Amino acid sequence: MRIERLSVRNFRVFRSVDIHEIPSLAFFVGANGTGKSTLLDVFGFLRDALQDNVHVAMTRRGGFNEVVSRGEPGPLRFEIAFRDDNGPLVTYTLEVGVRNGRGVVEREVLAYQHGQHGQPWHLLDFRLGEGTAVTNEVEYGTDAEIRREEQRLDSPEILAIKGLGQFQRFAGVSSVRRLIERWHLSDFQIQAARPSQEGGYAEHLSAAGDNLPLVTQFLYENHRDQFDRILERMKKCVPGVSEVEATETIDGRLVLRFQDGSFKDPFIARYVSDGTIKMFAYLVLLNDPSPHPLLCIEEPENQIYPTLLAELAEEFRDYGRRGGQVMVSTHSPDLLNAAQIHEVYWLEKHGGFTTVRRACDDEQLRAFVDGGDQLGALWKQGLFGGAHP
Repeated sequence: MRIERLSVRNFRVFRSVDIHEIPSLAFFVGANGTGKSTLLDVFGFLRDALQDNVHVAMTRRGGFNEVVSRGEPGPLRFEIAFRDDNGPLVTYTLEVGVRNGRGVVEREVLAYQHGQHGQPWHLLDFRLGEGTAVTNEVEYGTDAEIRREEQRLDSPEILAIKGLGQFQRFAGVSSVRRLIERWHLSDFQIQAARPSQEGGYAEHLSAAGDNLPLVTQFLYENHRDQFDRILERMKKCVPGVSEVEATETIDGRLVLRFQDGSFKDPFIARYVSDGTIKMFAYLVLLNDPSPHPLLCIEEPENQIYPTLLAELAEEFRDYGRRGGQVMVSTHSPDLLNAAQIHEVYWLEKHGGFTTVRRACDDEQLRAFVDGGDQLGALWKQGLFGGAHP
């Protein structure tokens, strides 16, 4: 399922934000402090709340008083609308408050809706750990009578999609749980990816990229077609790279080795440029044989040569064509130059709170782009409202 709409209330700088018609690739730009990182952290908060509970998710961010918008009593409110191709609109709503100093789920609703004006069908409706869930959602859209079960969770801090998602009879709840669990928020660290890795096994790149050699070996041994595609893209993007391999050292550790066609011996990762390592890591992430439904990537332009950013943007776009979704925060005019106008949103801060605008809704920007101007150049000229670079 792909995210179509996001609404956020009372979460840090987002007192009231609605983002509609989100494409498979979305770029978010804005001045420092407008909340680009916070926007991506909405998905991190929801994933943390699912993996642990809402109290833990808030505590990791400094507690309720640090995450709630200044001057607002709460609750935090998130609403995400998903849709499969030609399927019903699935809306997940979560309200988080605080009771006795601990974060709790004030309300949680999971609903189906056919079309734009159909009546929502609540699969799940919970308040403070108690509520109802539908057990016959496979009959949604028929004349069948809705069957609901009363349920009670162990704690009001636990999401109902976690507590019920493990049971087969709540299939719709389980699918949303699995979707959120597989969201990936990239926090790639160059120095974490450079050291040698102890032998082991990894199929998916970690957020920091510290298991890059293990994933490279997994792709080479089990998904050679994907590995070959990564190598071909590396050859195109990074002049001289003719081979990449994960090799085992005498002490049983794995290191990445990059072969430059101009030299007889390969270079190990610690002697390769930051940009080469980072480009390779992004290609590994974007060519995962079991792709994540959502990738959130913050400022991917760091360490990457500006002329390669158009190639990276096209890799992001191709990931979307294959069914995934990518959300990117950026400060780079070069990366924006590779974006299409319907893919770009900008953040403006007024009176301490941020609004989000879509570039294609701005008549002046559309006229400039139709006339051949590039979005990055327009941004540098200050034509994105308060989103000056």
